[in-house]
Amino acid sequence: MLVRVHAAGVDRGVWHLMTGLPYLMRVIGMGFRAPKVAVRGREVAGTVEAVGRNVTAFKAGDEVYGFSDGSFAEYVCAKATQLAPKPKNVTFEQAAVVPVSAITALHSVRDAGDLKAGQKALIIGASGGVGTYAVQIAKAIGAEVTGVCSTGKADLVRSIGADHVIDYTREDCTDGSRRYDLIVDTGGRRPLSQLRRALNADGTLVVVGGEGGGRFMGGFLRGMLAPLRAMGSKQKLKGLMPDERKDDLVALTGMIEAGQVVPVVDKAFPLGEAAEAVRYMEQGRARGKVVVRVLPG
Repeated sequence: MLVRVHAAGVDRGVWHLMTGLPYLMRVIGMGFRAPKVAVRGREVAGTVEAVGRNVTAFKAGDEVYGFSDGSFAEYVCAKATQLAPKPKNVTFEQAAVVPVSAITALHSVRDAGDLKAGQKALIIGASGGVGTYAVQIAKAIGAEVTGVCSTGKADLVRSIGADHVIDYTREDCTDGSRRYDLIVDTGGRRPLSQLRRALNADGTLVVVGGEGGGRFMGGFLRGMLAPLRAMGSKQKLKGLMPDERKDDLVALTGMIEAGQVVPVVDKAFPLGEAAEAVRYMEQGRARGKVVVRVLPG
């Protein structure tokens, strides 16, 4: 399918691809000497311009969102299996920041975390791209949610439904005074032993992403070692590498159109300032997600 891009989300994978760090990413297919994909961007929202002869689910003029390499561009070629109809109640910019981050959150909370109504969930990094979705998805499931963030972002985390907010600059969320059925850690800095202090005896910890750590393995090492650290214990420690599934996009569309999940866009940059958009995201200043605007409106 040929898609006219209206907006493209900025996710952490863009930075990893741009810098080639950690080196593990090069080994597993990102490109050893240089990126395999010349144009940055993975999340896209736009309008279908044309479809291949075997595509029956979409037609020219349809509004879609999903995954496509090289979305920081005016047009992309995308597989029909990686796109879904855009939620009707959000803008293209809002839709563009859903695919990677929201599906990562969905897999963390619903699938790997197996969260149930009435349980307690702790979301570390609750004001970030994945974290804002994790808070809302956990609330939609019916959990009691505590979000961890910095002082200036506490109001945002409360506004998206967190029952409790912990300011990590003033309080240690892993001191053992409170315990949770599920911890989703998108921060990537705390040792597993420290996180386990805040986990119920049969609780689940899901480590998301590859931030922190050294240049070779980055934060991915923590996720890879997590299951080993839980051996002999009822606690479940998991590292997450989410799949990109169209069924999950469809599920998220339903949650967005029902008002259970609202994409949080911190700032939009024009296409000519895509590099600055990535820099802004990497600095950790964003409240929610950053988007690259290709078409106005």
